[in-house]
Amino acid sequence: MGDLVNLNKFRKAKQRRNQDAQATINREKFGRSKADKDRDQQQRERQDRSLDGSKLKDEDKDEPAR
Repeated sequence: MGDLVNLNKFRKAKQRRNQDAQATINREKFGRSKADKDRDQQQRERQDRSLDGSKLKDEDKDEPAR
């Protein structure tokens, strides 16, 4: 005869493993230092300035339709 398994314990253990995996992902995603955040922000600003400087036409101006 097979072993008896408490399905509640099995379900809860599986849920705990999933939560631990999600916590690890969140720590990697959101657990950054202020220096890392500042560096990334500066890099984004540099990229935006570079892209804005290489625009062919200013899209913000309202031009009449032809």
